[in-house]
Amino acid sequence: MNRQVLQKIALVFILLGVVLAYQYMGLDQYLNLNYLKESRDSFLELYQNKPFMVLGVYFCCYICMTALSLPGALIFSLAGGAVFGVVTGTLVVSFASSIGATAACFFSRYLVGNWVQDKFGEKLQVINRGVEEEGLFYLFTLRLIPLFPFFMINLAMGLTQMPIRSFYWVSQLGMLPGTIVFINAGSQLGQLESLSGILSPSLLISFALIGVFPLIARKSISWFKSRRNA
Repeated sequence: MNRQVLQKIALVFILLGVVLAYQYMGLDQYLNLNYLKESRDSFLELYQNKPFMVLGVYFCCYICMTALSLPGALIFSLAGGAVFGVVTGTLVVSFASSIGATAACFFSRYLVGNWVQDKFGEKLQVINRGVEEEGLFYLFTLRLIPLFPFFMINLAMGLTQMPIRSFYWVSQLGMLPGTIVFINAGSQLGQLESLSGILSPSLLISFALIGVFPLIARKSISWFKSRRNA
């Protein structure tokens, strides 16, 4: 057994250990709207007394949750808005969520993605070519539409050949509108009755239209170029 395989096995055990510890300690019981409302004043007081410590712990926890695809990112985003405010909360969550998503994509690629490409590379040529040509636009669209689970996008993109750097900046840009919505909702926590009240149908449609626009623009430019060359 070579060194790389041992490293992958060790990484799997570490990731599984963290997930099992999360479940065993029952941390998910704190990731609900009622607990957040009840504890907001305590978190605000702690943040006022030790702002850098709270920001650092929050930032690292958010990255870990996103990287390991643990549930509760929405509550964490609301907490960021409730404690840090719209501007600071948006900055912290935007970077933490993008870094965590990129880590999840990297884990997927390192553990499984490279093997998939080596094993089925010839059969995946069409998909790889499509990702190379249009992948950034599709990723941007998926990021804008909250209906698609972000953890599935992270893991699926890890199976492709999209550059990690491109995945990061497109994810950060595409998730920014949704981040602002969640942070703003968190800043008005007292008026929020349920998580379903955050994303109205009209807002989802708006995200979808914004996401589809780059694809339409790209196709339109390609069509005009083909017509001009013809």
